[in-house]
Amino acid sequence: MTYNEFQRRVRKAGLTVKEFAELVRMNKNSVTNCAARGEVPSHLAVMATLMAELAEHRVDFRTGLEQLELDIKRPRGGASAGRFGGDKQDFLRFELEGKITDEKH
Repeated sequence: MTYNEFQRRVRKAGLTVKEFAELVRMNKNSVTNCAARGEVPSHLAVMATLMAELAEHRVDFRTGLEQLELDIKRPRGGASAGRFGGDKQDFLRFELEGKITDEKH
């Protein structure tokens, strides 16, 4: 599904992209980053389509989704101190002038 079609279906569901992301416990930026690719992953396309159809038939989908105890999805590859792309970094071994040293980076 194209990102434009995704946006149309999200609006048909009576939501903004930010509200959609909050309902499905995703980072808003993870959803809006799909615009650069021009397409959305199939799981987002399915959710937007179902929400749009339910809204058209006046079925309240928000209450059910809000009641789910879902963890907020964290962006992949989020680096922090001592981590690169979410993976713990180990000591690096360097050989300088015949000497091996351990360096923490």
